[in-house]
Amino acid sequence: MHEEIFLPSTYTTGVPYETFGKLRAESPVARIPEPAVGPWPAGPGYWAVFRHADVKHVLRSPDLFSSNLGATQIRDPDTPEDLAFVRAMMLNQDPPDHSRLRRIVAAAFTPRAVRALEDTISARARTLITSALNEDTDFVELAADLPVWTLAHIMGVPDSDRRLLYDWSSRVIGYQDDEYAGLSTADAASMSPMAREATKYRPALTRPDGRPVNPRSYTALADMFAYAHALAAEKRKNPSGDIMSRMLEGGLTTQEFENMFFLFAVAGNETLRNGIPGGLHTLLDHPAELARLRADPSLLPSAVEEMLRYWPPVMDFRRTATTPLRLCGQDIDAGDKVVVYHASANRDETVFPSPDRFDITRTPNDHVSFGFGPHFCLGAHLARTQMRAVFRELLPHDITRTGTAVRLTSNFQNGLKHLPLHLAPTP
Repeated sequence: MHEEIFLPSTYTTGVPYETFGKLRAESPVARIPEPAVGPWPAGPGYWAVFRHADVKHVLRSPDLFSSNLGATQIRDPDTPEDLAFVRAMMLNQDPPDHSRLRRIVAAAFTPRAVRALEDTISARARTLITSALNEDTDFVELAADLPVWTLAHIMGVPDSDRRLLYDWSSRVIGYQDDEYAGLSTADAASMSPMAREATKYRPALTRPDGRPVNPRSYTALADMFAYAHALAAEKRKNPSGDIMSRMLEGGLTTQEFENMFFLFAVAGNETLRNGIPGGLHTLLDHPAELARLRADPSLLPSAVEEMLRYWPPVMDFRRTATTPLRLCGQDIDAGDKVVVYHASANRDETVFPSPDRFDITRTPNDHVSFGFGPHFCLGAHLARTQMRAVFRELLPHDITRTGTAVRLTSNFQNGLKHLPLHLAPTP
């Protein structure tokens, strides 16, 4: 039955690549059960897709495999209201609605726009790494600052409030992990007045009957939306070139604005929050490749692509079949969940020779860590720029692990919670 690939606890010890390999060979589209997990109820099960070509087929065929019908998380929303909430997000739209929303914000993520940020990003990365030299540090915490800082800069969120982006994304992406679900790291004393007012709306994590609040619901993020509207009011008074101003000028409905803010506040940093620590963890596990990269820094672009392939920040995404169809010999009914496993596709031996080998010169490298098709990650170029900036600053220094890496409990995010290190200038 292979229910282990659904269970979040499986991933606390690593991605089950051996199981994925067997499934690619024997059952490339397989029925996976959804047992109850803690307070979260059992689900109806889903079709899992493991081969690279089939994953791409699903992702590029929104007419057959919808992002909108049931949204893009394996677990179904709790209520019709929760489903309506997530369906309004750009991430969970199908063309042409998705295309309209994407055009409104795409200008902020073009290669030209990202190039304009490169020096600023590099300077921030240098400051972060320099501040940690000769210190014991948790690299997960250190690395998380850059994507949050960059996102706040793009969105026009005041620097005093940027830590709220970290806390909101923790609540959403880490809801299966008790440590992450309740993180609250923003310092109220240093927040803007509108942020302090918004935090009054932060909800409890559980309902009065003891059931958990759906983290992807309007109720669970009441404080975030209170902040979004307060920030929007400021931007209407003083519009600028940031993405918030562009969204407000783009004719979005109130619901579309709220959900676009959610998308950027959460999805805008989760990839790098996982990808940067995961990339370093992978390099440290492969000292020959680390030495190779240090000896030839020009390999950094291809090394970043291999880090993304080898440690995909997001392991899977869901679609919903729009019509009865057949895929790899399996009859799929309209309304069935179909979940593509990027983590498996990135190790497909028909696409990647010696797929379990970490090779920083691998080319071509047709990984799907940023997705494929109409939902290809809008911020992919920005993410690559930030990864290159961090490793460019980090690699000249001596890196020593001082403890055991701790993985996030999640069947969706391929993350580390802790990566204890000591950084020291190379003699």
